[in-house]
Amino acid sequence: MAKILLEMRNITKTFPGVKALDNVNFQVEEGEIHALVGENGAGKSTLMNVLSGIYPFGTYDGDIVYDGNVCEFHDIKESERMGIVIIHQELALIPYMTIAENMFLGNERGKSFKINWNETNELAAKYLKMVGLKDSPQTLIKDIGVGKQQLVEIAKALAKNAKLLILDEPTASLNEDDTKALLDLLLSFKAHGLTSIIISHKLNEVAYVADKATILRDGATIETLVKGVDDMSETRIIKGMVGRELSDRFPKRESHIGDVVFEVKNWNVYHPIYNERKVVDDVSINVRKGEIVGISGLMGAGRTELAMSLFGKSYGVDISGELFINGRKVELENAGKAIKNGLAYVTEDRKGNGLILSSSIKINTTIANLDGVSKHGIINKDKEYAVAVEYKNKLSTKCPTVEQNVGNLSGGNQQKVLLAKWMFADPDVLILDEPTRGIDVGAKYEIYCLMNRLVDEGKSVIMISSEMPEILGMCDRIYVMSEGKIVAEMDGKEATQEKIMSHILSVAG
Repeated sequence: MAKILLEMRNITKTFPGVKALDNVNFQVEEGEIHALVGENGAGKSTLMNVLSGIYPFGTYDGDIVYDGNVCEFHDIKESERMGIVIIHQELALIPYMTIAENMFLGNERGKSFKINWNETNELAAKYLKMVGLKDSPQTLIKDIGVGKQQLVEIAKALAKNAKLLILDEPTASLNEDDTKALLDLLLSFKAHGLTSIIISHKLNEVAYVADKATILRDGATIETLVKGVDDMSETRIIKGMVGRELSDRFPKRESHIGDVVFEVKNWNVYHPIYNERKVVDDVSINVRKGEIVGISGLMGAGRTELAMSLFGKSYGVDISGELFINGRKVELENAGKAIKNGLAYVTEDRKGNGLILSSSIKINTTIANLDGVSKHGIINKDKEYAVAVEYKNKLSTKCPTVEQNVGNLSGGNQQKVLLAKWMFADPDVLILDEPTRGIDVGAKYEIYCLMNRLVDEGKSVIMISSEMPEILGMCDRIYVMSEGKIVAEMDGKEATQEKIMSHILSVAG
């Protein structure tokens, strides 16, 4: 029988008004890959933050037994000294520092306040080789893609002599190829005896890589499934997560599509730093009333750059082309003008650009439409509160009060607040950029239902997504984008994953 490397016993963690963990028990054997799954708010990240000392000893009840010893971690440094290293969903890398500098930041090589750069770069090269990254240790982080940045984080963890590697949504921002490479890397680490805990909402990845999957629901341990003994299919895991069978991932909708309400003609955008690089190349698209239009493509295809440049020229330089809303040519020079003309953009980066994490749900809900809760420039606090409560109920946002800070919500509930913000702005056209990234299947279904409700009311939705099943499951029409260009347009009913990929690869190849 394999050795138990980690045991968390009866872990209970309470925040004001919320019991995040309720007597959770969790065991991990040495040398296994153990998935931790559950809906947003189930307690997965909270449990790992307890383990790593981010929530220090004394702020929770229960015991952590690691490598046979009861541990009381007061900060993350203490857990790292024991070989427990956590990699968060939001990568903690500094763009204008080198790979080597990032890898050893806070763990510097040298003595007497003097860094030994030769040793730093040599060690960095050693660990980069272990994760299969061939870039020079002196390359700046800003000059490598997200997939490589994820590998740098893993190399950084290995440099801390990790024995237990915790990865929180490691593939959320990766394309299919980078995802497969990362999962295969974890399997190779397992072959060399490294133990991993992976938190993921992508259940096909869990089925591929995990030896066991522990399911949390509402802060409690539901069950642990074992590969080769139990059914570890996506359907079975979902049943454990939500407490029922989820027979259809995508809600049905009867389309009622009207006239063109939004049209883009010959749209060009150049990179804000590398001005000679065209990131959006002569794009022309249109959206009809009551229609969900998908934009599919690989990471780096220019989809987000297109969306942000359309929304008040929030991205790019030397932007040219024409925009029409309800047949009328418009000039949207800034985000304010975009909103006034009925266009909204739900960013893929909800924490960085979409929400004010240190402010309340109430403030975040009304901030894009202050005219709707004010008179003569003075905010009516009662109306602001009532609006926030209305959208909390409408979107089934889980929170004790709308006065709670958005930063304390789970990812799925943060996404609902972000959607509420733009729904209250009452746009005619809503651009959703990766609207279900990093959220669970239950919350995804709720967002799909919300999208259907919006188009049933006569709104129009543009959905950018890297998840082809949801593009195929939700969209009336699909544009395929590659290398800044629209390379195909197809009816949603006729589209397949193979057709989309063939168009992408015909250009990329």
